[in-house]
Amino acid sequence: VIETTRPELLPACVALVAHPDDDRYRPLFDTLVRTPLFGVAVPVLAHALADPEKGSGIAMICTFGDLTDVIWWRELDLPTRSILGWDGRIQAEAPEGLAETDAQRAAWAELAGLTVKQAQKRIVELLAESGDLIGDPKSVTHAVKFYEKGDRPLEIVTTRQWYIRNGGRDPELRAALLARGAELQWHPEYMRARYESWVEGLNGDWLISRQRFFGVPFPLWYPLDADGEPDHAHPLLPSEDRLPIDPSSEVPDGYREDQRGVPGGFAADPDIMDTWATSSLTPQIACGWEEDAERFASTYPMDLRPQAHEIIRTWLFSTVVRAHLEFGALPWQHASISGWVLDPDRKKMSKSKGNVVTPMATLEQYGSDAVRYWAVNGRPGTDTAFDEGQMKVGRRLAIKILNASKFALGVIGADAGQPVDPAVVTIALDRALLADLARLVDEVTAAFDAFDYARALERTERFFWGFCDDYLELVKQRAYREGDDAGAASARATLALALGVLLRLFAPHVPFVTEEAWSWWQEGSIHRASWPASDPVRTAATDGVAEAYAVAADVLGAVRKAKTASQRSLRTEAAVLRVRDTPARIGLLRTVIDDVREAGRAREVELVEDVAAEEQTIIVDLVPPDDD
Repeated sequence: VIETTRPELLPACVALVAHPDDDRYRPLFDTLVRTPLFGVAVPVLAHALADPEKGSGIAMICTFGDLTDVIWWRELDLPTRSILGWDGRIQAEAPEGLAETDAQRAAWAELAGLTVKQAQKRIVELLAESGDLIGDPKSVTHAVKFYEKGDRPLEIVTTRQWYIRNGGRDPELRAALLARGAELQWHPEYMRARYESWVEGLNGDWLISRQRFFGVPFPLWYPLDADGEPDHAHPLLPSEDRLPIDPSSEVPDGYREDQRGVPGGFAADPDIMDTWATSSLTPQIACGWEEDAERFASTYPMDLRPQAHEIIRTWLFSTVVRAHLEFGALPWQHASISGWVLDPDRKKMSKSKGNVVTPMATLEQYGSDAVRYWAVNGRPGTDTAFDEGQMKVGRRLAIKILNASKFALGVIGADAGQPVDPAVVTIALDRALLADLARLVDEVTAAFDAFDYARALERTERFFWGFCDDYLELVKQRAYREGDDAGAASARATLALALGVLLRLFAPHVPFVTEEAWSWWQEGSIHRASWPASDPVRTAATDGVAEAYAVAADVLGAVRKAKTASQRSLRTEAAVLRVRDTPARIGLLRTVIDDVREAGRAREVELVEDVAAEEQTIIVDLVPPDDD
């Protein structure tokens, strides 16, 4: 006993289905039953999507009443018995197996040419006449899919379509595509799971044809028989040297244009390719595949695919499929996955929601570097909210880069832009700063090698603000000394090395302000300059201990804090500066104490070694206000 809302699809029935745990129907599984009116033998099968609580618990699988029928048909590998034409009416000719007996032909004649509603009414009448209808029809309300501008439910019809094998029905190909995903370098690494989940969940091939007017056509034709019907089994293919080709305006070999669309002639394939079917060839097209052999050999496969996370299953996967099938390899070595730009409320931007923020106004208000700074702070794979506050920080950073560059170049003077002799750097503080800078170069280079541009910016920015707040203050007095002072020469050489490195580290993030500052003292564009290497910096920092710079910065920060807390000018002198710390840290501080004393304007400094000290203790005794 079947309860159904689609009795008109009875002739399209190809199986019955029940839940595998339903004891009522378990004895019937893998047996055959016959449909009423048409007497077609169909199997009774088990599938987890069958709902024991719905209707009588057993359902018809008809090709096709709804999308669940499509799933059952595909996963249970059932035949197709399509009865509905593109005009929305029952087809004039019965499908194979439905017109073999007088009874079948008579039943079909009652339905042929009717609309779905008409067929539904008529088949109920026929079932009542044959005694197969149990009870009377009753109205139900349930959800069905509608065309967005129509007033009738959608119907599923069968058509001829183009597919590419993608592992959905080929376990061996699926395993190969999973291996390609494991071979690809993902940034961030966890995005690999999205690819693998998509591949493992595929249950059909990749449909690449579309029935639209504009797009890339399929490059082939079909011969037409004496009735003008296309012979799909014998397509007319162009030779490879004729590709690309538009079959709607060109003719197949051996035919004339006047034979297009006439019996005995030919017809072009009417479909166009899906968007992903063509964009999946982006690397091959860009590298000159089939057009420039030399360029293709030197550029393919590519190095990097940058894209957002939501099209891993479409653009990224389809590109991997095409490269694997054609070349047996990946189309690129790395995939850098970004997130979405969200509105200030962290919602996805959408025209329909009216929450789209266009960049022009922010570019004009804050500048390109500030907007880029906000964008670069969005970590790989992470959605980023539109944030004007962060753009303000970016603008402040850009201005600080200009001001710090101007100050440093003013101190360096006429030697700006000249090669720096590492031997000139002799002062401990300068060597410590350069040792820390060399470590920064290694960290930022590693971050970029891992495609983590946000970490590269974060590390560079943190160092830069410390450089401005601490090192420039610590070295300022010494750097301004005149004559052949070795300390001043060491400071100026360090400033030149540090400025050159920092501008290049910042250049990918804030390209315009770094180009401007670079032009003040260097030839050519900073974006054509070599990436900074740590070894030359480390050479100048020979015997430098990076931690000495950090200790000096901590003490100077404590002095500034004490003056601010007392509401005194930063130019106020300290009568006594007392520092209690571990012997190791006091030892580091002794190497840079002269610069600390001068920057902190301390008349007297007391350094106390305390083996038991767990943290640094700094006491600042300021001179009385009358002594300022």
